[in-house]
Amino acid sequence: MNALWNSLPVPALLLNPDDTIAQSNPAAEAFLNLSSRSLIGALLWDTVMIDAPLESAYARASANRSSLFINDVDVSSGERSPLQCNIQFAPLLDGGDQMLMIFEPREMATRLNKSAKSIRAARSAIGMAEMLAHEIKNPLAGITGAAQLLSMTLSAEDCEMTDLIVEESRRIVKLLEQVEQFGNLQPPNRSEVNIHDVLDRARQSASVGFGAHMMMIQDYDPSLPSAYVDADQFLQVLLNLLKNASEAGGAGGSIRLHTFYEPSLRMKRDDGTVAHLPLQIEIIDDGPGLPPDIASDVFEPFISGRENGTGLGLALVSKLIADVGGWISVDSVPGRTIFRLSLPTLPAKLTGDV
Repeated sequence: MNALWNSLPVPALLLNPDDTIAQSNPAAEAFLNLSSRSLIGALLWDTVMIDAPLESAYARASANRSSLFINDVDVSSGERSPLQCNIQFAPLLDGGDQMLMIFEPREMATRLNKSAKSIRAARSAIGMAEMLAHEIKNPLAGITGAAQLLSMTLSAEDCEMTDLIVEESRRIVKLLEQVEQFGNLQPPNRSEVNIHDVLDRARQSASVGFGAHMMMIQDYDPSLPSAYVDADQFLQVLLNLLKNASEAGGAGGSIRLHTFYEPSLRMKRDDGTVAHLPLQIEIIDDGPGLPPDIASDVFEPFISGRENGTGLGLALVSKLIADVGGWISVDSVPGRTIFRLSLPTLPAKLTGDV
């Protein structure tokens, strides 16, 4: 029986009549980021934070020896970030007075489908811009060069205008490059990637550039296995997220880079297959948070909380992560915004495991 309990793929707790935890399986320990020593004997409601008033409903179910189902609630514990789950309570079939509690991280196909549809719609909306991007960039290069040559013969006052021409031309080129990347249909070049190596490259680049005013805090799980992603695109994703976090935070602000392993996280794809995404990366800033009116749509194209923002940065990040079979989510309140990447590990056929 112990072997069966330990091999359960879903997080599960066994509860005593006094609501203390009698037993936890390894999946629950990993899901809650707590050891069995911390869990066993602890009061459930003090240890597992559930964003719903369940105590009374659970007490009735326990007294009546009946099952209880709760859908779409946020679950957290200790330093673990909230994750939306379905929860099931059920009495043991052997007639004992203990209850079984099972956590089922909600399958995130709904937003994945929504994201895929929005990407297709956005590609249609920017189709003409994508086709014309190369043609537009060529004359812009000529305008930039002409303005720079002209500035050599002008006074300092007149050079302000040529500098403006150069600056705005470069801004348009940067926007066109984003459009081109968003419409790129080439498959990612996936390989075995050490996520901490890429995180360190992104952190170092940010620290000497756009994020120089921020304090970078590393909180890594050094035992994580390799991810199966496109290394160049993954670096671009991290730089985009760090840039957003740096722009949100003021001088003296901080960005925490947190990695951990969550074996229970799975996602149902459009084709019905289930992806295992155990590698977790969180980029956490202490800025003001996302504007409430756009928080739920922040990964949609052309949605931006910044003045003069294009709304393509996070949409591109979402696309690149989806292209490698991963997942991105955000949880934001004033003073704490968490962008979380969930990534696949190297497939067994590439590692030689059976």
